[in-house]
Amino acid sequence: MADDFWGEVHWRAFERQIKRVLPEREFVELPMDHPLFHCVFDLKGPKNKLQTPNYRTGENSQYTGVTWEYHDGEQCTEMHVRAILDDQGRIMVIATHNTDNGDGWEREGEYEYFFREFSEKRAYPLGINIIFYVMTH
Repeated sequence: MADDFWGEVHWRAFERQIKRVLPEREFVELPMDHPLFHCVFDLKGPKNKLQTPNYRTGENSQYTGVTWEYHDGEQCTEMHVRAILDDQGRIMVIATHNTDNGDGWEREGEYEYFFREFSEKRAYPLGINIIFYVMTH
């Protein structure tokens, strides 16, 4: 699993390195109706409703509405959940791009607003779903 990298430049660099390991495979965008988003927590709506920024940006988002960290093009504000699948359709690699789930998992006790808005509502449910899904499929 890859997480906490932002922008098109970072995506292209990450994808290029993964292609060195799995040259015959391509990333696919997981649509919101994919079972991963509904296996434990029923995550609905656009993916950006799942976007978790770092804790500083998250705390400020209550005033600014901004939940992205880095902007190097129009797609940088959009969260992506992309995967490389094996021949049976199982996830081999998953990348949550333009989001920082790690801060949602590790910063839960530091900032009340960040915890309530991002850890509880976004980072924990998505992380639990990812773990459950890959362990059972």
